[in-house]
Amino acid sequence: MRLFTLLSFLILSPTVAFAQHVHSNNVAATETGHAAFAAVSEIVQLLENDPQTDWSEVSIQALREHLVDMDRVTMLSKTTTTQSSGSLAFDVSGEGDTVASIQRMTAAHAPMLAAETGWNITANSTQNGATLQIRTANKDELQKARALGFYGVMTIGAHHQAHHMLIATGQNPH
Repeated sequence: MRLFTLLSFLILSPTVAFAQHVHSNNVAATETGHAAFAAVSEIVQLLENDPQTDWSEVSIQALREHLVDMDRVTMLSKTTTTQSSGSLAFDVSGEGDTVASIQRMTAAHAPMLAAETGWNITANSTQNGATLQIRTANKDELQKARALGFYGVMTIGAHHQAHHMLIATGQNPH
């Protein structure tokens, strides 16, 4: 039995090894890799599929810069939260280039978040970043915002994809 197992292994191993390394065109991969690369790839595909695309207005570089801002804010900033009756303030801070990224992102997202949630939202630049303040009389909504924290709040709504398309096509989404 041992000999049979050994012979089977030796005979089948090259076939198995080859099969593991063959790449079939039938594979329907859905992920394009790094998140920023995937976002750019998605927008490029949409632009290519749209016969109305005005390529003279397209700026994938502008979209990339926005994605860099998103990455810096998400990965390199720090937040503290202060809550008072009816309001919540996220103080977001960073260093170097992250400061400007925080300021751009909070200013751009505040009106979109307000429209999406009905909350009264203001963003004010600070020396090290920005303060995003949320006001609502609804205690459940305030608790939701606190539970989400700054980073979760920034993801509210399905505006990001349209926002990315506007940036990539040279339009001002803010």
